[in-house]
Amino acid sequence: MKKQNETDKMPRNRAGDENIARLQRLIRAAAAPADLLYYQLGNAYRKRGDFAEALNCYLEALSINPDSPAAEAYRMLVGIMEYYHKDYYNP
Repeated sequence: MKKQNETDKMPRNRAGDENIARLQRLIRAAAAPADLLYYQLGNAYRKRGDFAEALNCYLEALSINPDSPAAEAYRMLVGIMEYYHKDYYNP
């Protein structure tokens, strides 16, 4: 049987919440706006299933750096939402 590392032993939502809190602290402490931190924060929200917050983080990263990897993540998430969640766009 494989050994589990510490993050595998944590419940998924707790590990995600800790990661989100850590990234938020890093963003607040950063001397200059860091698009990669917002990109990573968006990924953490996406993994948690909070697509609205993920999109907001990706947009924040894009406002700092239009060439950020958040551009592709944003396009992919919008495509997923358009396919699976059409009600978000048609109130």
